[in-house]
Amino acid sequence: MGGVCFLLWGLRAVRNGMTRAFGADLHAIVSKTTGNRFSAFLSGVGVTALLQSSTATAFIIAAFCGQGLLSLSSGLAVILGADVGTAVVAQILSYNLSWLAPLLIIFGYVLFSFNKKRGKMEHIGKLLMGLALMLFALMWIKQSAAPLQDSEALAIVLQSLNKDPIMALLLAAVMTWLAHSSLAIVLLLASLVLSGVLPHDVGLVMVVGANLGGAVVPIFATLRDSREASRVPIGNLVMRSVAAVAVLPFIGLAHDWLIAMGSTPERLLVDFHMAFNLALAFFFIPLTGPMAKLCIRLVPKGTEKADPAKPMYLDEKELDTPAIALAGAMRETLRMADVLQKMLEQTIIALRDNDAAIMKKIKKQDDIIDGLYKGVKLYMAKITRQSLDPEESYHYVQILSFASNIENAGDTIDNSLMEMARKKIDGKKRFSKDGMKEIEEIHEFVLETVRLAQSVFVSGDSLLARRMLEGKEDLRLREQNVTQAHMERISGGVSETIATSSMHLDVIRDLHRINSYMVSVAYPILEERGELRSSRLKKLKNN
Repeated sequence: MGGVCFLLWGLRAVRNGMTRAFGADLHAIVSKTTGNRFSAFLSGVGVTALLQSSTATAFIIAAFCGQGLLSLSSGLAVILGADVGTAVVAQILSYNLSWLAPLLIIFGYVLFSFNKKRGKMEHIGKLLMGLALMLFALMWIKQSAAPLQDSEALAIVLQSLNKDPIMALLLAAVMTWLAHSSLAIVLLLASLVLSGVLPHDVGLVMVVGANLGGAVVPIFATLRDSREASRVPIGNLVMRSVAAVAVLPFIGLAHDWLIAMGSTPERLLVDFHMAFNLALAFFFIPLTGPMAKLCIRLVPKGTEKADPAKPMYLDEKELDTPAIALAGAMRETLRMADVLQKMLEQTIIALRDNDAAIMKKIKKQDDIIDGLYKGVKLYMAKITRQSLDPEESYHYVQILSFASNIENAGDTIDNSLMEMARKKIDGKKRFSKDGMKEIEEIHEFVLETVRLAQSVFVSGDSLLARRMLEGKEDLRLREQNVTQAHMERISGGVSETIATSSMHLDVIRDLHRINSYMVSVAYPILEERGELRSSRLKKLKNN
């Protein structure tokens, strides 16, 4: 049991190290190589061979399909490749590579120790040490299982399993579900067979069970996801179940065929695991289209209306890959910015036309921003900042800061500007023609700042950031001119101006505040590039 836990811990370290070092690259590979079912299959093989987990690949594909970034048929092709990728890793690790473990520990520890908080090399070090742990664990399991050959109690249990293949299959499926890794269970079974503890025929049946159990894990993990996302693991389970039912009656023939093909007793289980998944892929790759239609019938599209205040891109299964998790948080923050832009566009209508219906829409939109902000904030809190490299830490702070400022800007519109619009409607007041024109001009300026802030947030462009800060000074001068013109109209006795004086100045003040919230996205970008003085923006050299 100690060896099994050691194996699972090493496997987790390898997977975490790979996802931390190359997670974003692996996601990009999957998204760019799924144009047809065959390239999708190959990408599944490659990515899973690196991640050493078909379950991790299934999570990625389910998320892509749930977000509409990948077709269901392509997703199923990737999953078939993932199953083969796991078999490839099992083939490699089934060889006696224990002599490599000390070297991997040494190199891994050196890389980890000398590259803390420096990005990929630290995580590659963890990956190498995790692989060494797996090799040590496999050697440990083989050595500690050897005395079990003489256990009378174990012999009775295994004899009963030999007579009841369904029980053997279910036992392996449950073990795989508990371990969350079909790879670990296949390697464990191969070690037990090599030690003479587990009969070959029982081992082959249990390999089929491990394949079934590996398909169950993603189903439970995607229960709360969208229906589009849950179709992928359902399709994977259906395909593996069909293959399991087809192969179980011929386990004996499969055993004899593999021996005839040159498979040694020591490698029989991993060779069968590979043959099972290759046959599964060979049969189902041409049928991914019909399988996709079947999955849609099994998991039909829901009739419930999506909640706009519910985050779409925050996948908790990506928390182990901060680069991907932060990208999802950034996309969710941009959703908040889109809602804020709509709110601001409609604000001028409510103020100009005394439109109560628009006011209600704006208040609902602020509730959407509040819901999204709460989701982003809680999600970001689950990302451990101690494990982030400097670049990821910078993006972490940038996302949280921008999301907070969007939420504050939304509250300003809802609690202040709309409150003034309500008073204006109740009092049946109107801004003067000149006053309304001034508000519209400043409103358009602030709206452009909101659009620009989104571009700066995504691109990190320092020239756009400078433009935003220069615009902040321009707005300050405009506000002074508008205030002076407003006071002149009061002195001139313009009745509409006198009636709405306080309201007019408060609207200008709130628009200025919203502008300041948006401009804040530019400060860290310019500060990082050394383009800020302590009190004001530096002059460009070519000026």
